[in-house]
Amino acid sequence: MTAPATARRSAVLADLLPGARVRNVALVLTGTLFVTVAGWIAIPLPFTPVPLSLATFAVLLTGAALGPARAAASIGLYLVAGVAGVPLFADFGSGVAFSSFGYIVGYLAAGTVVGELARRRADRSVLGTIGLALIGAVTVYAAGVPWLMGFLEVDLATALTLGVVPFLIGDAIKAVAAAMLLPGTWAIVRRVGRD
Repeated sequence: MTAPATARRSAVLADLLPGARVRNVALVLTGTLFVTVAGWIAIPLPFTPVPLSLATFAVLLTGAALGPARAAASIGLYLVAGVAGVPLFADFGSGVAFSSFGYIVGYLAAGTVVGELARRRADRSVLGTIGLALIGAVTVYAAGVPWLMGFLEVDLATALTLGVVPFLIGDAIKAVAAAMLLPGTWAIVRRVGRD
């Protein structure tokens, strides 16, 4: 097998675009913008301090489309700029002193993990993409729940009730949506002969 064929087989969607350096910078900035705008689409819930937002879905798509390194750069830029005071987070928030900041830290890990799974072709089938999305969601929770526990000074059961349970149906919907988008996009790519 030739080196170009191997590289093409392990590509994420972003690798199919021409022009390496300019492309990578544009993709990183676009990923940051995508996660930011999706995070601004937030609905506060009266029974939890964690808002319902589309940021997690954007993180999943950014990771799968850009791959681990570019996704980490995109979400890392989002995280660092938000911590520095740029109002990128839900409700145009910034800084670290809020209950859902741990989830934002989890975005960085989730985007990287999802990107690596996509690089290994997990986003090319419906079941693989559902698994990829669920692993991404668990990764976000792994950072978000401990932060929520410490910030609110609550036990694990309370943090799970406030920071996981209300979002499980949304996570399932996001996984199904990703499972329709990503394998479908790869099917189009295969049809036009770019894979």
